[in-house]
Amino acid sequence: MRILRVVWHLMALVGVAAVAGAAWFASQGVSAKATPGVVETRVSRAARHWLVPAAARARVSPEGGTPATLEEGMAHWADHCASCHGNDGSGLTAVGQGLYPKAPDMRMAATQDLSDGELFYLIEHGVKITGMPAWGTGTPEGEQASWHLVQFIRRLPSLTEDEITEMEDLNPRGRSEWQALEDERRFLSGTLDVPEPMPGHLHRP
Repeated sequence: MRILRVVWHLMALVGVAAVAGAAWFASQGVSAKATPGVVETRVSRAARHWLVPAAARARVSPEGGTPATLEEGMAHWADHCASCHGNDGSGLTAVGQGLYPKAPDMRMAATQDLSDGELFYLIEHGVKITGMPAWGTGTPEGEQASWHLVQFIRRLPSLTEDEITEMEDLNPRGRSEWQALEDERRFLSGTLDVPEPMPGHLHRP
């Protein structure tokens, strides 16, 4: 009977906590413009850490941080990740700042202190109730690409301006942006024909 009483009290406490949490969540509304508070941030990060299986956190990257690996990771980051996280990993993009929680600055300790295995797991599986999608494809090639990203994330705090500029050429662009870049290239190379002004359209003094 005593054990049942203890279990009942524990269940009651959990129920009260759940009701209080639901009430607090409802009071925040649905807007994604707010920034999570310190307590919410710490609790969510701790929960994320412990919800990643221990075996996954302990995994060691099979991909070394070679120039070729970093180049592959950079290209993948620029094409898939920079729209939210920025080329430099700061998270200061229109999409990244519009999320709840906002995209983190991945150059900081909160990301850099994660193990390689934890970073890999988060890339492959995503994070619920955030803007982080699951990128895993279930293929060896997909896993290799994720490990390359892990190596590149380690590089973020020391990226150079030249590397960031190089990444801008790898970022996704719409047709109009590509056309504008091509026109600029042709104009600078002297291969773009600039039409002569029509009679009657000359500027008058």
